[in-house]
This record gives sequence, C-alpha cells and structure tokens, in this order.
Amino acid sequence: MVSPQAEAVVDLEAYRHNVATLAAHAPGAALMSVVKADAYGHGLRPVARAARDAGASWLGVVTVEEALALREAGDTGPVLCWLAAPGAAYGAAVEHDVELTASSVEQLDEILNDAPTGRRPRVQLKVDTGLSRNGARGPAWDDLVVAASRAQAAGKVEVTGVWSHLACADEPGHPANDQQETVFRDALDVVGEAGLEPQWRHLANSAALLTRPSAHFDLVRPGIATYGIDPDPAVAGIVDLRPVMTLRGRLAQVKRVPAGTAVSYGHTWTTDRETTLGLVPLGYGDGVLRSASGRAEAAHDGERVPVVGRICMDQLVVDLGDRAARRGDVVTLFGAAPGAPTAQDWATAAGTIAYEVVTRLGDRVVRTHRG
Repeated sequence: MVSPQAEAVVDLEAYRHNVATLAAHAPGAALMSVVKADAYGHGLRPVARAARDAGASWLGVVTVEEALALREAGDTGPVLCWLAAPGAAYGAAVEHDVELTASSVEQLDEILNDAPTGRRPRVQLKVDTGLSRNGARGPAWDDLVVAASRAQAAGKVEVTGVWSHLACADEPGHPANDQQETVFRDALDVVGEAGLEPQWRHLANSAALLTRPSAHFDLVRPGIATYGIDPDPAVAGIVDLRPVMTLRGRLAQVKRVPAGTAVSYGHTWTTDRETTLGLVPLGYGDGVLRSASGRAEAAHDGERVPVVGRICMDQLVVDLGDRAARRGDVVTLFGAAPGAPTAQDWATAAGTIAYEVVTRLGDRVVRTHRG
C-alpha cells in the first residue's frame, strides 16, 4: 500500500512510554494526560485510549465539546474541562459525568443553573495565582470559595478540586514559580477555612512535573511532554521522552538544475552549483510554518537536507545536492526517522515553540496511528 503524500505518523507506543515515564517521576501524585486541541494535533480518540492504557487516571481538555467527544468515543474515566464562555453546554457535560471548572461566582451559577434536575455537578475551582488568565484572585477568590461552600452544603454541587496554572515553569529559576506556589497554598487555606475538602489539588504542568516536586500535590497535568517534546530546551533530558509524531511527505517532483537557478516565491534563494531539488507536498496550508523558510531542515535517506526558498501554501523545496532521489521518496520534516530534525528544531528555525509546530497541522495531513 502506498503511504499518503503528506502524513503524520503517531507512535502510540512512544506515547504510552512517555506517560508511564512521567508518572514515575511524580510517584506521589495521580496523572492527568492533557489531550486538548485534538491531542496537540496527534488525534484525540486514539491518544486518549493510549493515555488510559498507560495509567492516566484523568484526561484534561479545554472545551465541553472536547469532553463530550471523549464520551462519544467510549471513555468513561474522569475528565476535566476548563474554559468556557457563557452559554456553554454545561448541562450536557454534567449529564455525561464531565467535571467542570468554575473561575468565578458567575460561572459557578451558570453551571448550577444549567445542571439537569437531580444531577449534582462535580466542579473544580480555579484560582489565578499569577498567570492573569482564567481563575479568580483576591477578593473574587474568597467570594467563589464562599459561594461554592454554600452550594455544596445545600447539596447543589460537589467541589472535587482546586487548581491553578504556572506562568514560568519552563524557567525553573524564575521567581514567579515560588510566588505562584505560595499564592496557591494560601488559596488552599481559604478553601479549608470554608469547610471544603477537595480531593484534587493540582498546579504542575509538564515543566513543573519535571523540575518542581513541591508543586506535584495530588495530581500532575503533563501535556507537551507526553508527546515526547520537552517543554523548553532548558529542561531537556531530565527523563527519557520519545517523539510521538513524525511528519513526512513523499517527493512529488525531483529535478536537476544548474547553478544560478532561483527557487520559489520572491526568488529568495538561488543555487550556487548544479544540484537536485525535491518538491515536498507540505506547506503552510497544512500547518508547516512559513517563518521557517530558508532556515529549517528535513531528512532524506537518513541525511539532513536544507529547506530552500520560501515555504508555500501547499509545498516546499529541499536541496538534495547530488544524492540519488526519485519521485515518491520520503522526506521527513521532523520526528523519529533516522537523521530527522526534531519538532524543537523546526520551532527554533521558525522562532516559535514546539507546541505550535505539532498542534497547527491541518486536516490534509493524514494521521496514521501505530502501536
């Protein structure tokens, strides 16, 4: 069978290895595998199943719709979602035993008002400890805790957790990490004083799981690390992570050109010798970063080759030099293939983070799940 011309091969065995490895690094805590954004571009349903197989007791998503997709796929374990504008389908989430996040008194009221008759929502409270995104802070936190305590006493809700998110965990020495953990512990004191005893306290993302044991609490929430990508080069190599995604394309055109041949839009690159060019059917329309033009590399037959000229909507060009090549040969942009760059290499070339490299891939790239 001929492989697709543009393909992301997702190694589920590598994913399970990463989940188990990360869990072993935080032995005192349960583990939530974060599978938001279509499992960071890797495919929600197969990755979620692999996470459960590897021992993830929780799955984390952003939207109610993502949580319901997990239920439709047959997942019955604990799921938390955490970002919703007014009008979200809270009732459907409660009906399907999805745990919801309340970041304000207003949002808690929305959840309670939308809950089906006779069903008590399971809710986790989010405190803003310094990221200044979602979550309550200061007096608003006190108000949320009081409202949640009263609602629980009235049998309207079950408060199962308290959580927050770190801003600078990928910089282990950043003072914000200590500051946020202190604010989180103070917020937990407020919860305890209100008579609430949530089972799950969680703060640690991938980077904090790897570098900050004091932040592990009851539950850790690795996302990018489960996909075999270090949260930042500064925390690379702490545990054995294996790349899960390999992005590759099959050459659509191979041509020999003389010195002085200009390549792609704008003629930003010109050959300085006779060489062989290969056309890879992947471009920014597929999520390949145009900003990596002229800086990224790929791999052909186990050796690095430069991406030359501008990356186009549907295609990019590699300089194969004097290597033997023909139409249909595989060129790997990043992943586990011999000689291939990493997602981080592409992120560096594009001036971004590896999260974006894998998450932005579009529907024209066929996902092939193995293992």
